[in-house]
Parts: sequence; structure tokens; C-alpha cells
Amino acid sequence: MADNTINGTRNPEIQGEQPHFEDTISDTRNEENDATPTHVDPGSSANIIQWRVLEQAKLSGSIIPATKLLAGFNLASVTTWGEILLLTNAEGVMKTTLFEVVDGDMGYNIILGRQWLHEMKAVPSTYHQLLTFPTPEGIKQIKGDQLAAREMNAVLISSSKGKERAS
Repeated sequence: MADNTINGTRNPEIQGEQPHFEDTISDTRNEENDATPTHVDPGSSANIIQWRVLEQAKLSGSIIPATKLLAGFNLASVTTWGEILLLTNAEGVMKTTLFEVVDGDMGYNIILGRQWLHEMKAVPSTYHQLLTFPTPEGIKQIKGDQLAAREMNAVLISSSKGKERAS
């Protein structure tokens, strides 16, 4: 049986990087222990996961059919394929999390939104690339990967510029 846990781990600090305003990307691992780009987005009203991630983890059979229309700030919308409950593990804090399943290019494999942040009692800081939350052992933090955030933003910006030119 496939392991349906999404794990958040601390990233080592990157030498020479300074805090700055960019997306917070944390390191999550799927059952093969491959890094999965995850975006923590306090502006997102939903937790979102790519269908292909579930297919790779052999969890696509666990998707509960449900159609919803999700709209982004860029006025684009996407229709969900369904929902799935997955166990998330952030530094030992386990939460059963409802994800909306989508198929399409969104730049990240997983987006953790306000629902997850609220459930975790987490405080995100995009400036410091940090997610802080309470655990039974005290306050824990997950540091974002500034280099990965820059690379992802560059890809998303160049991708959106190509779409604008094609229009």
C-alpha cells in the first residue's frame, strides 16, 4: 500500500542568501523520497495537489469525485477533478488535510493554503522564507529554499510572458 503522507522537513540555510520577498517553498517528500516543490500560500483558500503527483504515488484511486471551480488572482480558473484526504507531517505535527485535485500546470505540485495554515496554527513569513508553528515539543520552523523560489518564479514569469505574446 502506498504511503499517503506528505512530509515537511527543515531545509539547511543557503550560504550567502539574505531574507527577501519571494514565495515560500518547503521541501516535501513523496513515497520515493523525491523532493516535491510545495508552495505555502496564505492567500489560497484551498489546499491543492496535482493529479500526476497522486498518480505517481498510486493514490489516484482514492480521489473523491467532486467538481469545483477554483479562480486565481490572474482571473484564470481551473475545474477540480475531485478531493482527497492526505496525512501531512510537518516536523512531527500530523494533520489529515483535504486537498482539491487539479490537472494542469500551476508551477508547484502542492499548494498549502489558509485552511492548512490555520489548522497548523502556523505563521508564515515570506520575507524570512519561514513557517513557524507550535508542536508538543515547542515551537518548530520550516525554512524555505530561496534558490528554489527564485528559480520557480523565473520559470513562472517566463512562462506567463510567452502566453502574453501568443495572445
